[in-house]
Amino acid sequence: MDLGSIMTSRVVTVEMDDSIRLINGLFAHAKFHHLLVVENNKLVGIISDRDVLKAMSPFLHTLAEQSRDSATLERKAHQIMTRSLVTGTREMRIIDAVRLMLEKRVSCLPVLSQDGQIEGLVTWKDMLRAFVETDEVLCNICRMRLDVRQRYGESANESRE
Repeated sequence: MDLGSIMTSRVVTVEMDDSIRLINGLFAHAKFHHLLVVENNKLVGIISDRDVLKAMSPFLHTLAEQSRDSATLERKAHQIMTRSLVTGTREMRIIDAVRLMLEKRVSCLPVLSQDGQIEGLVTWKDMLRAFVETDEVLCNICRMRLDVRQRYGESANESRE
């Protein structure tokens, strides 16, 4: 299996100068945890919901909030994004992508075309889901083989080999 078969192709992007206020709003109203940052339609960074939480003041929306706390919401995407990108391609095998993510300690891979265009995004959850589905298929195959052996004996398998 390759990344093209499990990636999310509808990816949300933001611009370099979009505010943390806007980005936080996107995360608050959606069921995803990563945004891709683009400039002139090229991927230049990635922001996770954890990056936003780290950038925001912990005093926001509390009685202790001051103007400097609310000012953290006006910081820009380029100030908090990760610039050193780890990416994959549609053709990349899932197992190779998992190894890359573990080695680079990232939780998702933007999927890019050969010319650098964004094609999708794959997260660790997508990969885990793919492995679970593959494992279920393998278990069903093993059960079928066991059923054949039980019904027809070992000779059924030997005649196929």
